[in-house]
Amino acid sequence: MATVALPVLQDAACSTETDPKQEISAADAALAEGRLWRPRRVFITPDAYALPHGRAMLERAENFGAEVIRLKQNRLTGLSGEDERKAYALAKTSLAIVVSPPSARKLQPIPPSADWQFHLAQGCPAHCQYCYLAGSLSGPPITRVYANLDEILENLRGYAGTGKVTSTSAERAHEGTTFEASCYTDPLGIEHLTGGLQQTVRFFGQWDAPVQLRFTTKFAAVGPLLGLEHRRRTRVRFSLNAASVSRDFEGGTATVAQRIRALRRMALAGYPVGLTVAPIMPVEGWQTEYSTLFADVGAALDGVDAVDLTVELITHRFTAGSREVLLGWYPKTTLDLEKENRSEKRNKFGGFKYVYPRDRMSEMRSWFDEAVVRFLPYARTLYWT
Repeated sequence: MATVALPVLQDAACSTETDPKQEISAADAALAEGRLWRPRRVFITPDAYALPHGRAMLERAENFGAEVIRLKQNRLTGLSGEDERKAYALAKTSLAIVVSPPSARKLQPIPPSADWQFHLAQGCPAHCQYCYLAGSLSGPPITRVYANLDEILENLRGYAGTGKVTSTSAERAHEGTTFEASCYTDPLGIEHLTGGLQQTVRFFGQWDAPVQLRFTTKFAAVGPLLGLEHRRRTRVRFSLNAASVSRDFEGGTATVAQRIRALRRMALAGYPVGLTVAPIMPVEGWQTEYSTLFADVGAALDGVDAVDLTVELITHRFTAGSREVLLGWYPKTTLDLEKENRSEKRNKFGGFKYVYPRDRMSEMRSWFDEAVVRFLPYARTLYWT
């Protein structure tokens, strides 16, 4: 059987991958990482084509068999469909290579996760029926990747030492100034097309300042990241859920087992890691299912030296706008989007989300707090929401 050697880290501060025995079969690697997204068509704007990173992404997409559409203007066209479902299907099978606007480089805070959010891309190839991007991004849900990556990364330097989430927190100040890269995308799910996450990890590893890159993923193709000199300045969190929630509502993602395997590989490579347990749902037998999840994570991390693990606990919620969009995308969904089963939680801007009632939230929070301590006693829970 053909084998491929796993990369060995050059950074003395990070441990090398030792499981399994520095080698993994090609077949096992493919099975562990899941299938990669292959867009059917790739759009590229003139400004994006003028940049080396834009052309490199175009070449990668071509190598994966995508049809290339060179746009004549810096505006996306050709994504309309006869109805919302067809427009959704067209967008979800397309990739757009564009330049991020200047407004996107004026960073915004992202509590309670990190000091600042920045964007390598917007949109995601997965088909999660509870998608948090629904109602947040305008237009068809095409995945847009940004060609001006160097400009985006250099812009971050002006924000070091600022922020009000980790920079000023007694409990999290050791993380430094934190930058969240997965608010509007799953950067690992498109990394085989962009290469941008590798460049970003290297950028933070070389940045001589107390800073940290953070991203969350539902994918498992971590191979290209294992040998990077990250210097422990990147925390990768794997979005995990109860088996039935993932099975019923998370289309186009790596399996939970694949994500847990990827979590172990990243921890062995010296990365700080995390669990984003989201969106938590009190499905039938939820205590048993989430117990199994935490037990499986604990087993996967067994034997990893000095593992740095955080936990973020996020319950399911939706807005009136996102509900309308999701039901348009997934009209046959069995996801509970009934307003009558929820309480309204208002924000400081006058809007509101539908969340679980107070008694149910209190019950779940108490259970999850105890379960994390029981199954993962070395983990730090960052927040519950």
